[in-house]
Amino acid sequence: MSTKPTEAGSVKEGSYLMIDGEPCKIVEVEKSKTGKHGSAKVRIVGIGVFDNVKRTLIVPADAQVEVPIIEKFVAQVVAKVGDSWQLMDLRNYTTFEVPQNQIEGDLGEKIEPGIEVEVWDIAGRRKIVRVR
Repeated sequence: MSTKPTEAGSVKEGSYLMIDGEPCKIVEVEKSKTGKHGSAKVRIVGIGVFDNVKRTLIVPADAQVEVPIIEKFVAQVVAKVGDSWQLMDLRNYTTFEVPQNQIEGDLGEKIEPGIEVEVWDIAGRRKIVRVR
């Protein structure tokens, strides 16, 4: 997987983190004080990028957590194939498909052949994020 380690105490709301093997956008971070015999704990709540499931991670503040590396690129919509869209990567002109359920919000109505979209590649999975 394409991830990098970081300390749990340094993550912030709005960033991304792997929780239960799924890339999630962090929506809430709570840090507790150190106790008499323990270390500070961090409670991180994230929403899955691909499945919109809410996940919680509770770890010591100095624990190593995985941050996904997000590759952002522009692609052109080629055609609708069944319940997915065929796209062409404008960097190397290869084609790939993105399922209809991997399109952010209400962009599904705006997508048509010939337009350019921004695609995020996270841990080998792709999602259409915006129309350019």
